[in-house]
Amino acid sequence: MTYADRIEPRSQTPDLRYYRSMREVPDNIKSAARSHRFLPVRVRKPVPHQFVLEAIASLSPWTRPMFGCLSVYVQDRIVLILRDKATSTADNGVWLATSEEHHKSLRREFPNMRSISVLGKPVTGWQVLPADAPDFEATALRACELVLAGDPRIGKVPGEGRGAGSQTRKSSKALKKPQTSKGSANRQK
Repeated sequence: MTYADRIEPRSQTPDLRYYRSMREVPDNIKSAARSHRFLPVRVRKPVPHQFVLEAIASLSPWTRPMFGCLSVYVQDRIVLILRDKATSTADNGVWLATSEEHHKSLRREFPNMRSISVLGKPVTGWQVLPADAPDFEATALRACELVLAGDPRIGKVPGEGRGAGSQTRKSSKALKKPQTSKGSANRQK
């Protein structure tokens, strides 16, 4: 088989069986292979509740998949999670990153706000504006207004608040004495 046959076999699909690893495959064959359907292509899910991202676009939010949902960050703070899943539909909607101390004041603005049931606790720091509420879009846009205004009740820096517990675990690991083998313990006697 000639080099030209390896680049464009009769089926017009690059045949990668002649190479032991992808490192050996010439770049022109790699690009041709990527354009064919036998290489996996990751298809992104549609963004749930797209209007929320559009409402806070002036803050240049960035997103990241999290728990099968879409987390929304503004600078270094996670502010919202957008959820629209087929399972546990009661928790679909816009999740607010907040803490228990702010629940009472936020509930005055969002009467339908509640704790998230899939998290397994009766009261959770995160709260949901349920998608099945009659005023969901208006409520979600009001939450976006609070995010735009920099309201301190919405948003968390990931990892903050858990620092003390993780430090305790780290320090307890550091304090553990190294174990000696039975043979070395017998020699010390």
